[in-house]
Amino acid sequence: MTDHPTITATLPRHARASPDRIAVICDRHAITWWELDLAVDRLAAHLAAVVPAGRGVALHLPNGPALALLFLAAARGGREAQVLDPNWPVETTRLALRELSPGLVVSHDPALAGGAGALAVIDAHGPFETVADAIGAKSSFQSVPQPDPLTPFYVGFTSGSTGLPKGYRRHHSSWVESFRAGDREFDINADDVVLAPGALTHSLFLYGLAHGLYVGATVILCRQFRPNLVCRLIATHQASVLYGVPTQLEMIVDAAMRDSAPPFATMRWILSSGAKWQGRAMDDLRDHFPSARFAEFYGASELSFVTVVKDDEDVPPDSVGRAFSGVDLSIRDHLGRRLPSGEAGQVFVASPFVFIDYACGNTTALLRDGDAVSVGDIGVLDERGYLRLVGRASRMIITSGKNVHPEEIERVLESHPAVTAAAVLGVDDDRRGERLLALLKLHPEMSVASSDLIGHARSRLPSYKIPRRFALPPKWPLTSSGKNDFQALRSIWDSDVCEALP
Repeated sequence: MTDHPTITATLPRHARASPDRIAVICDRHAITWWELDLAVDRLAAHLAAVVPAGRGVALHLPNGPALALLFLAAARGGREAQVLDPNWPVETTRLALRELSPGLVVSHDPALAGGAGALAVIDAHGPFETVADAIGAKSSFQSVPQPDPLTPFYVGFTSGSTGLPKGYRRHHSSWVESFRAGDREFDINADDVVLAPGALTHSLFLYGLAHGLYVGATVILCRQFRPNLVCRLIATHQASVLYGVPTQLEMIVDAAMRDSAPPFATMRWILSSGAKWQGRAMDDLRDHFPSARFAEFYGASELSFVTVVKDDEDVPPDSVGRAFSGVDLSIRDHLGRRLPSGEAGQVFVASPFVFIDYACGNTTALLRDGDAVSVGDIGVLDERGYLRLVGRASRMIITSGKNVHPEEIERVLESHPAVTAAAVLGVDDDRRGERLLALLKLHPEMSVASSDLIGHARSRLPSYKIPRRFALPPKWPLTSSGKNDFQALRSIWDSDVCEALP
């Protein structure tokens, strides 16, 4: 296999092989492979000229052609693309820029003027062909050399509801190696049409864009995630690979059911990152994507892929899967000693996909032991190497002197037919230290009593792990990655607006 050390190194080859084939589609706009390679090359030369080596390019842009092209161009030009969430409060953005100190900020918002780095304000909603002119890239340029594979190319951010989210930094090699591992797990190739409909500030969808282009596939992006639009894009462009988080996939299936859409026969892979799918939702997914294989990933921003579950593999129902290709998993105690199968401890991951370091934000939770890294997850490996997550060390609740991981309780509660989501919190208690509180989101038009939930949990949990207090928040907040926002749920509970279950 020819060595391609950077995430954009294959673009010229695809442009030569298929110059007139569509490379990227974003809503009504499209760009061919020849046009994409030329635009990325031109923008890369501009960024390399105006941004000093070792400084980054902060991209404060919504989804669209500008964000996609400038991300690729920064990587091609040996500069670090710092992908900021345009939905952050202004003060959060300013704090991130102060810590990152980019050489250039590209934004749709002129209010950022006067902050860290020179500011280029552009129309983020324009088509692909206007981006280079909008940022002032010269039409006559000389291509810059390929960067070293260990050059940082990307700073992404973990989702957070308060303060500054953690910024994690990656070099080219970490993603290129994950591309190659993905080739061993899946068979995504130049014949595919890859649909990555979520925000590119979420690394899953940015990865879907970069990997799709690396292998020569056509990639479809959306300015905004709209389930009905996603269904139309699948049918119109005969999409064969779909990335999504569970909440998005549920909305896509619901939209297809409302519109009585015919089955999407061209879909080969559905790749999901986030909470596990189960029950009716999975059955409906299979009905609408009858030819698709389904895979779920457990991972972390700092670690990339850790484990994978494929629907045709014999995976224990409570497991997040086996190690992804190229990953070494171990369970260790507080002294760093490896534990045997069946014993719970901190999950350590060693792989070529692990990030470099943090660029900004609170970085105290990470543990390193040689090449292995832990982000604080607690888990158990069985004798076949399948990982079961017990919880996160940061969420552990101590009640009556016993350590309780709320994730285990949440999974039991979510298996009740009336419950779609659960969040178990510890609240102060003079006698127990903390007592268990369960916040619930129920299926529409369904109700449940506390006694029913206690009885449901009793067959699967010891008494000290069963909450006796249940409540319904008026809204159910999610992070930008589609996961339960526990900080926001805690704030809702503290505001005394939840409805107690009888």
